[in-house]
Parts: sequence; C-alpha cells; structure tokens
Amino acid sequence: MDGGSRPDPSGPGRDPLLLVAHGSRDPRAAEAIRALARAVSAARPGTPVLPSWLDHTEPGPTEALRGLAAAGHSRAVLVPLLLTAAYHRRVDIPAAVAAARESGPPIAVTVTDVLGPVGHRVDRELLTALGRRLDEAEPGRFDAVVLAAAGTRDASARASVGRVARELGVTLGTPARVSYASAAPPAVGAAVARLRGRGARRVAVAAYFLAPGLFHDAVAVAAREAGAVAVAAPLTDAPELVELVWDRVNVARR
Repeated sequence: MDGGSRPDPSGPGRDPLLLVAHGSRDPRAAEAIRALARAVSAARPGTPVLPSWLDHTEPGPTEALRGLAAAGHSRAVLVPLLLTAAYHRRVDIPAAVAAARESGPPIAVTVTDVLGPVGHRVDRELLTALGRRLDEAEPGRFDAVVLAAAGTRDASARASVGRVARELGVTLGTPARVSYASAAPPAVGAAVARLRGRGARRVAVAAYFLAPGLFHDAVAVAAREAGAVAVAAPLTDAPELVELVWDRVNVARR
C-alpha cells in the first residue's frame, strides 16, 4: 500500500482508542482484554484499537500513548475498562496520561467514563451483558441473584455496584444482592447462603468481572459450595459490552 492510500491517523473517526484494563497475574485476563479489543475494533473497522494494562501486563497506558504519538497520532481516546470509578480511574489513569505528555511528541487524550454506572444511571448494555452471561451459564429463571464484584474500599464505588445489583434484579424480576471477592463484605458464599436461608432454591451468581482470574475462580468455588445453581462467566467480549465501549467513546467525542 502506498503512502497516499493510508488513512490519516488524525482524520475524522480515525483517532485511535486505547483500552486500559486493571491487569492481572493470570494470563487468561490479558487474553480476555485482547479479545475485547479485537471485538471493539471489528465493530468499527478503520479505527485503531489497542489494549493496555495498569499492572502486570505490557504495555501500560503511558507507554502505549507515547507509542501512538510517535506513530504520528495527535489525538487518542482512552477508555477505562473499569466497572467502578474508584482509585484507578481517579488517580492511576490521569497520572498515566500526564506522564505520557511529559516526554515525546504531544498527544491530546480524551478520557471517557468507566463502563460501570455514570452517576445514578446503569446502562442497558451492561445489564443485558450480565443477563446474557447468566443465561449462558444456566437458562431459565432464578429465585434470586447475587452480583459478585471484585471489591473496593471506596464507598461511592460500592454504592455504584449496589445500583447495578438493584437494576439487574428489576430486569430479571428477582431479588438481587451484592457480594465482594475482597475488601468488603459480604462474601459470595455468605450472600448465597443468606438467600437460600430465606427460601430461594435457585440462586445464581452474576459475575461483575471483565475478565477471568483468581477472584472469579474463588467466587465460582465459594458460590457452588454455598449451593448456587449457576455462576456466570466474566463479561469479556460480550457484544453488549462492545456496544457500551463505543457509547462511552461517542459521548466523550461530543
């Protein structure tokens, strides 16, 4: 392909997307994020989409932004692949963007909202993706659902997870409760046992995780031991999640 036929990297709709995930020592997590990046790219051919990670996996967002700037991109859109707007969104991502601007060619970076709730609104796409994974794990109706999240000490972030659980319960027409894999109670086993103790026989666990890893593995084991009839897989590259990424990008570009 000659130089004249290449798309302008700064042209309309061509600003690259940088997806930024938390990162994990588990290699399955990185591969899940790469799969999501491929799905996001396939949904809008012609827009470069790159994955990056805050920890454990390379490249980090600072390195990725510097690489985009060195390749001639003057703008980029950064999408935090996070389900709550806690420390990583408030501190780590702005610091990574600032570090990228301190050296190398200049690049203007637009940072979108996280994939979790924005304010008091829970996006339809997120709820549909959670429902999809539940249906894949065990088709049919449940008496109750536990939304299992990674966990955080940030009270506002926990409140946003609670909103997701409430809206998921409304969507499914069933009681829904929250559980956490770390940092805050209740644990998933306790949440499942409490619901079963109140008469729910078919309790399912929805996974509020983007990717597989040690937390999701532990949640699955504990939920089954407590009597859950189904444990959903992480969201990974669910088509609704891909749609949600692009919704965040479109809002940020306005």
